[in-house]
Amino acid sequence: MPAPLNTFKKALAEGETQFGCWMSLAEGITAEILGGAGYDWLLIDGEHSPNDIRSIRDQLVALKGSNSHPVVRVPVGETWIIKQVLDAGAQTVLVPIVETAEQARELVRACHYPPNGTRGVGYAVGRVSNFGQMENYGPTADAQICLLVQVETKTGLDNLDEILAVEGVDGVFIGPADLSASMGYLGQTNHPDMQVTILAALKQISDSGKAAGILTPNDEMIQASLDAGARFVAVAMDIALLLNSAKAVSAKWKAKTG
Repeated sequence: MPAPLNTFKKALAEGETQFGCWMSLAEGITAEILGGAGYDWLLIDGEHSPNDIRSIRDQLVALKGSNSHPVVRVPVGETWIIKQVLDAGAQTVLVPIVETAEQARELVRACHYPPNGTRGVGYAVGRVSNFGQMENYGPTADAQICLLVQVETKTGLDNLDEILAVEGVDGVFIGPADLSASMGYLGQTNHPDMQVTILAALKQISDSGKAAGILTPNDEMIQASLDAGARFVAVAMDIALLLNSAKAVSAKWKAKTG
């Protein structure tokens, strides 16, 4: 049995738009709930959320059988953590703060088995091969791994063309918050200068043939990003969904009795 088809990677390669939700609550049960909410992809955040390899695994387990494809953002672009999340069953990895083509090439190698890469060969005891029961996983795995890199600094933006030329990078995600901070607009992602910069970067990515991605809950920015060529767009965040809904219900009933 070969490695499962990566439907998210296939959709991006075919130019389909994929809408996602950012998961920061770091719990299997919330992943399971969101897995039935209709999103094309769900981001398990290992960078800014209290996730470790066990909680990442638990969320991957919770999403097994879901129509929502799990994307795992690792905390840093290091071979060891990429190896762990792949062995835990992730097929799509998002790596933060990628600034050079050389860095991107090393990340591609981290996602592939030798002789083409540096991924450790331990799939026989990993969840990724159903603990050795998927006998043909190794020879078929590389083709189903989807690597997404985040460009979110001025240096990364300056090197965007070179990063886009790296074979094996499936998509480039623009990180609005970090990019704005890097360019002197901390906390001002909606500043007109940043809007122009972000949308131009998305168009540059799309024009290169790579998939462009972004996270924004703002309806106008979502549409502008789609118009600029974005094809994997996170349109919601689990914490914001919970908080905003809870506050709205609380305010509604307090207003009725106040």
